Amino acid sequence: MNFTKSLTLLTLLFSLTIFAQTSDSEDDKLSLNSGTLDNQFDYVITKSNGWRDERGQSYKVIKAFWLTDLKAHVLDSLQAIRKDLVATGITVKAQAQEIEDLKTSLSNTQSTLDKTKSEKNSMSLFGVQMSKGGYSGLMWSIIAILLALLIFFIYKFKNSHAVTKEAKRALSDVEEEFEEHRKTAVEREQKVRRQLQDEINKQKTIKDKK
Repeated sequence: MNFTKSLTLLTLLFSLTIFAQTSDSEDDKLSLNSGTLDNQFDYVITKSNGWRDERGQSYKVIKAFWLTDLKAHVLDSLQAIRKDLVATGITVKAQAQEIEDLKTSLSNTQSTLDKTKSEKNSMSLFGVQMSKGGYSGLMWSIIAILLALLIFFIYKFKNSHAVTKEAKRALSDVEEEFEEHRKTAVEREQKVRRQLQDEINKQKTIKDKK
């Protein structure tokens, strides 16, 4: 009977040791100054001191400088996203201008080709006499190249637009996440302050009774 109890106790202690090591390993991966914002918030929540009131309700006491550092990290992330949006906007404008230039060039080339078709079979291009078939082939080759470039820049423009939308969505998500965590932190701080004031009032009442 004693042997069975000892074996059970050793098994329990071994399990608790493994659980504690695993928990410590996971906590070590969290950091306030590295990783994603989600990990940094997890760090603040995990590392904050906890306590329970007389009714058994648990609370977290977060260090003020942690909130300051966390706020700075969130603002840095927002600033980086805003810079990316500005850079993407500049790229989109430049590509849009290039597309307009290509459209204008293509229109001019098409006009030249239409005019050429109405002329005689023998024509001069930069002082060189060419057959109508050869001239048309050259023009159509130029048009094909311009069309390929136009399609390429349209694709780049659409891709940049998609990147811009994704960046805006990511910025919106980060702002919503920050606002949610900020509200949670404020609510927790208010609860702690109320509990502290209640305790002060309680101690003051006890002293007055004495």
